[in-house]
Amino acid sequence: MNKLFQFLVAVALIFSALPTVAADHHKSILVTGASTGIGRNLTETLAENGYHVYAGARKDKDLAALNAIDNVTAVRLDVTNQEQVDAVVAMIREKGTGLYALVNNAGVGGRGQVVDTPIENQTFVYAVNVEGVYRTTKAFAPLVIESRGRIVTTGSIAGTISAIPGFSAYSGSKHWIEAYTDSLATEMEPHGVVVSVVEPGNYKSNIRRSRVAREITQAKAAAGDDVTEELNKEYEAETARELSYKEPDEVSEAFMHALFDDKPLRRYMVVPNAQEHEATIRTKFNELVQLNQWGPYSYDRDQLVRLLNDALDGDAHGT
Repeated sequence: MNKLFQFLVAVALIFSALPTVAADHHKSILVTGASTGIGRNLTETLAENGYHVYAGARKDKDLAALNAIDNVTAVRLDVTNQEQVDAVVAMIREKGTGLYALVNNAGVGGRGQVVDTPIENQTFVYAVNVEGVYRTTKAFAPLVIESRGRIVTTGSIAGTISAIPGFSAYSGSKHWIEAYTDSLATEMEPHGVVVSVVEPGNYKSNIRRSRVAREITQAKAAAGDDVTEELNKEYEAETARELSYKEPDEVSEAFMHALFDDKPLRRYMVVPNAQEHEATIRTKFNELVQLNQWGPYSYDRDQLVRLLNDALDGDAHGT
């Protein structure tokens, strides 16, 4: 009996010395809009850390580039196309990998004064940024519920600060994501699914150049091959500005926390500098003051400070 006990102890010591493989690394995550920018950065980060990624893209060249990355399975996924969404759901079920998390990242930029912008331009932004997020969440949520996993969406500080002139469509779509996140989080809580939103500031991506490129395409369609010099210069300026921004590594870091930490947050504001942080927080304070200005139940300064202290003393996780 003593020899058997010694043998079992020796075996246990051998196995305890072997490197362990985290079970999380066998989980699959779907990232929409994975071809460029934040989506591509997050896909590479997940893959480098051993996670399996279903990476959504629309173009053949992007699908090929994503498939060349270890731990990545590229999937053709236009979030405005229900047939493609359904096909990816069916493929994941057929492969039997399950789906631990959905990252709603696909999005487009948009601009234009309300009175001057064609309705179809505004509709396009909402078709991708709002309906696309709703469509993919509705389709993939059953798989995530089975895994008791996570749903994380790419928002923007544009969704929590006052919209700047000319960007009501884009900012409005990101404001919607704020409301969607809170509603969905409450709906998913009984299923053991955690919902978060990551709100980046200005990081390097392709969203601004894509917006101007769409405007150039529209201009060519309206006036033949002639595009104004002003529009060409704007594209060059947007390209230079976008390329000057920081790589979105910090954004991916927030996503990793939201996806895998034991205490994920409801909101992650990720900005490249103190100025963007201050501008966002100051805007929320200004909105609070505006909300409190009217009516018989307004708080005085001391009451507002007490409410702020109560919020600071509370638990911000999942609230």
